[in-house]
Amino acid sequence: MRKRSAKKRYLLPDPKFNDQLVTRFVNNLMHDGKKSTAFKVFYDALDIVEERKQDEEKTSLEIWKDALSNVMPHVEVRSRRVGGATFQIPMQIRPDRKVSMAIKWMILFARKRNEKSMAQRLAGEVIAAAKEEGAAVKKRVDIHKMAEANKAFSHFRF
Repeated sequence: MRKRSAKKRYLLPDPKFNDQLVTRFVNNLMHDGKKSTAFKVFYDALDIVEERKQDEEKTSLEIWKDALSNVMPHVEVRSRRVGGATFQIPMQIRPDRKVSMAIKWMILFARKRNEKSMAQRLAGEVIAAAKEEGAAVKKRVDIHKMAEANKAFSHFRF
């Protein structure tokens, strides 16, 4: 690279749970710079999770973290041209990319759900992902299947 790589910016922890991961999630959830609205949606979703949960010893934040870890992919396929042919090569994913992919998928599939408010959609997706079901977990499974199917090309790794 010609230019030096950008410095990693560190996020402030959120006001309620004092957790940086929550801030990162809310930053991805935010639309048009409306962070307070995004925080309200997130906290409302966790309140809904608190009401609907079956597991009594876990808090809603722990359920959300479990859901996020269930959505995180471990391998992905990357395209690489080798001698005129394009191969899908399975590769390990960096830890920060795992988290960001999980966050993006969770929000994307929560937005596609058909409940009334965004808080209800997000809560539904969190509960589904915590049980290892739902669209975001299916996406992770599909990515893993694709990597497994293209395992033969892993020697082209760069």
